[in-house]
Amino acid sequence: MIRDGIVDAVELLLRRDAAVMDAAVRSLWISTVAVLLASLAGIGIGLLLARKTFLGRGGLVLLFRVGMSVPTVAIGLLCYAAFSRRGPLGSLELLYTTWAVVIGEFFLALPIVATWTHGAVLRLAPRVAETAWTLGAGPIRRAATYLNEARLAIVLAVLTAFSRCFTELGIAMMVGGNIHGRTRTLTTATALEVARGEFARGVAMCVILMLIAILLTIAVASLGRADRKASP
Repeated sequence: MIRDGIVDAVELLLRRDAAVMDAAVRSLWISTVAVLLASLAGIGIGLLLARKTFLGRGGLVLLFRVGMSVPTVAIGLLCYAAFSRRGPLGSLELLYTTWAVVIGEFFLALPIVATWTHGAVLRLAPRVAETAWTLGAGPIRRAATYLNEARLAIVLAVLTAFSRCFTELGIAMMVGGNIHGRTRTLTTATALEVARGEFARGVAMCVILMLIAILLTIAVASLGRADRKASP
């Protein structure tokens, strides 16, 4: 069954099956937007937590670290409660839309980017901050210097966050609803097609997921080696 499914899946991929391509493009779009937004917020938060001292900083650092291990179904459940008609954001009518999935994946990616950025900036050599102060750099220039020195680790965090978002199932299923042509992603479509007995189409979607995951893993491993070599 697996052999025949793989053969049929290759045929579907070669002829660019509409259902497979639709789910793949939507998955890429949702994950890219979610990770971009999470990166904009998370990098700033991580930098702030690493360079500023204020009341409650330790609690925030712990909160983001715990957030990295929260199950995706838990995030999906919280988003569902917020977006449902009886929820505080029900009037926005976001439930079962792609933006609901984007928001859910944003909260999945944010702790990863913020925590890894925080750790990367903390690990910077003291001379980086001392040099910036000596040259009279302003707050923006100092922040840019810290991020530039930690850029490899930050890119590593962003790629890891994208990998988590692209392959997650719980959020997309709970707040997206797996609606054909609207919110169906590769993970939700794979589960549906296999349940319906369309094993070949499920395998084809799984192949795309695996290819993207392998490419991201190679990129993360390469950047990880480069980051270790660059570390003093």
